[in-house]
Amino acid sequence: MLTQIIGHYLTVRHLPGILEARWPEIENQLLEGRYQPQPVRQVQIPKPAGGTRDLGIPTVIDRVIQQAVLQRLQPLWDPTFSKHSYGFRPGCSAHQAVAAAQAHVSEGHPFVVDLDLAKFFDRVDYDRLMAAVAARVSDRRVLRLIRKFLTAGVLLGGLLEASREGTPQGGPLSPLLSNLVLDELDRELERRGHRFVRYADDCNIYVRSGAAGRRVMASITRFIERRLKLQVNAEKSALAHPWQRSFLGFMPTEETAPRRCIADKAVVRFKDRVRA
Repeated sequence: MLTQIIGHYLTVRHLPGILEARWPEIENQLLEGRYQPQPVRQVQIPKPAGGTRDLGIPTVIDRVIQQAVLQRLQPLWDPTFSKHSYGFRPGCSAHQAVAAAQAHVSEGHPFVVDLDLAKFFDRVDYDRLMAAVAARVSDRRVLRLIRKFLTAGVLLGGLLEASREGTPQGGPLSPLLSNLVLDELDRELERRGHRFVRYADDCNIYVRSGAAGRRVMASITRFIERRLKLQVNAEKSALAHPWQRSFLGFMPTEETAPRRCIADKAVVRFKDRVRA
C-alpha cells in the first residue's frame, strides 16, 4: 500500500529519473505479462451545470504506459469508428459535431431525441468491453494489461477500493475504450437509418416528428439498457425541438435556415469565469 500511495506523489518532473532507473525492470514486466498497474487516485472536479465529476488519475508511470498503448491502438481502431462520432478522435472536434447537428436540423428534422447516459464511464461492463477489445487485439499480454488497468482499484483517502465496473475517466486510454463501447450504439443507429451526432456519451438523434421521436426514444433506450448494459438518465434525456436543447454549449435558432448560437447557460458560465 505504501508503494501505491508514494506512486501518486511522483510527478512528471520525476519521470526521466524514474524511467532511467526502472525502465529495464518495467519493460521486462510488460513483455512477460507481469506488470501490475497501481490504483488510480480519485479526484472530484465541478461540472459546468453543477455537481461534481469523479476522475480516476493513474500514477505518472501508468499514464506513460497507457499513452503508449493508446498510440499503438488508436491508429488501428479510429478509422473503423462511425463518421457520426466526434468525441476524443484525431481530426474531430466539438465544433464539427455542432455543425453536423445544425445540418440535420436544416435538412428538415425539427425534433431531437437527446439521450443522456447516467454515469457512463462508471458503468461500463468489463466483460463486454474486453470482448470488444479481444475482437481487435490478438496479443494476450495487451489484453491482460488493459484488464489490469480497468481493475486496478481506486485510492480514496489512502484506502483501496476495488473496481468492478467502469473505465476510469482521467487516464489516456479511457476515451478510446469508451468510443469502442459506444461504437456498437453508432452501428445500430446507422443500421436503422437514423440521423444522429455523438460526442463521447452525448448522443442526439434528429427526427421529423414528435411521434417518431417517441418511438426512437423508447426503442433506443431499450437497446442501450438491455444490449449495452448501460443506463439512460430519464430525467436528463428528452424529446424536444433542437432550439430548446443545448448540445455541447450550442443550439440552432428557430428559423427556416437555422443559425448556430451559444446556449444561454454557456453564456452565463462564461460571464461567471470572466468575473472570477
